[in-house]
Amino acid sequence: MPTTTNRLNWIKSGLFWRTFFLLAFLIAASMAAWVASYRIVEQTPRANQIAAQVISVVTITRAALTHSAPDLRRELLFDLASNEGIRVYPLEENDRIEPPIQNSMMQTIQEHVRSGLGQDTRFARAVNDVAGFWVSFTISDDEYWLMLDRDRIEGSSGVQWLGWGAMTLLLSLLGALMISGLINQPLARLTAATRAIANGQRPAPLPERGPTEIREANHSFNQMVDDLNRVESDRAVVLAGISHDLRTPLARMQLEVELAGLPPDARVGMQSDLEQMDAIIGQFLDYAKPSDSSHFQPIDMTALMHGAAQEALRMQDVRINSKIDDKLVVLGNAIDIKRVVNNLIENARRYGKLPGNDYVEIDLRCQAEGDKVIIEVTDHGAGVPEAEIDRLLRPFTRMDSARGQANGAGLGLAIVDRIVKRHSGKLQLLNREGGGLVIHITLNQAKKRHGAYTG
Repeated sequence: MPTTTNRLNWIKSGLFWRTFFLLAFLIAASMAAWVASYRIVEQTPRANQIAAQVISVVTITRAALTHSAPDLRRELLFDLASNEGIRVYPLEENDRIEPPIQNSMMQTIQEHVRSGLGQDTRFARAVNDVAGFWVSFTISDDEYWLMLDRDRIEGSSGVQWLGWGAMTLLLSLLGALMISGLINQPLARLTAATRAIANGQRPAPLPERGPTEIREANHSFNQMVDDLNRVESDRAVVLAGISHDLRTPLARMQLEVELAGLPPDARVGMQSDLEQMDAIIGQFLDYAKPSDSSHFQPIDMTALMHGAAQEALRMQDVRINSKIDDKLVVLGNAIDIKRVVNNLIENARRYGKLPGNDYVEIDLRCQAEGDKVIIEVTDHGAGVPEAEIDRLLRPFTRMDSARGQANGAGLGLAIVDRIVKRHSGKLQLLNREGGGLVIHITLNQAKKRHGAYTG
């Protein structure tokens, strides 16, 4: 399970999330700047408009009350309240007044209203616990309150602005998520295809559509894959042809050695040389052999490892210490996986014998760790210098100075590494504490779903 730190590091390093967070930051900053600019630019004109509206309402209401007949004033006040939302109350000295919230916009409104109605004009946001926009005016020597609905003056509330802003931000972030996906999708495809090639697989051609840069990059990548496949095919054909042409005269030479009347020592030596040449040709063929992952089958690793251990025990100079779990299954080519295990055992048998010993001790381990199958083949020999470990996986490399002279073309571990990569696995070489080399292989454990195994 990835830790929280690993997740954060992945988010920091991922191009998709970098693009998304950059777009999100730009959107949020743009929205904040737009809201601030709008409030600054809109505040003064809106305050002047509200103040003019208040002055007009107060002036018209005062004129209507002043010039109306006394017996019709009650009906006039009712009409103003029901139709216009304007209420008029006498101003009393014992009124409980709640002053308005002081902000820059309200101060501008008050200044403009006082300049039109008089400096003694009073304001309140609630009188006697009745909320509204209250403004005082006089008729003759009598003072009155005129109350307007607060929404008529204040317009949209802060909560409404916050809601609209949150909705806009959410839609913008969803858009940024889609844009990030569209931008990074071609790169994700290219990365997956590159990883498939590194694992020895053949990816499907990348789509050559979209922007010019993406089309050109995908076209170049597809051309590179075709070139690599052609080179791989040509190499396999060349190696197979050379190997076939060489094995024909080798077979004749083996027959001639058997029929020739040679001394026993000479005959044994020539047969050994011919067998060595045939083994080297076999290594060339194994290294060049292609593999198709679409035909992988479930492999019983438990039975395979037990079988390899039994075969190794038949050699007189080998002692096996095995630790193999039950019911281990991987998807792959059984012949290739068996060749891997046999190559590793043979490699340990050749190089893992200490001077003065008549046998070589080899530790075999095959166990499950999570959803992986771990295979380890360990010898107790001299080991390999740390600086030279990576070289062992290169083709035609033999560490004779470190591991003792041996026959072969230097393709044993290169073949193993090639097969492991074809099976989407990982190969590691480590020096054993106390001497010897540990070859560590990680393969994906097959899982059984609906009666069939999947990787």
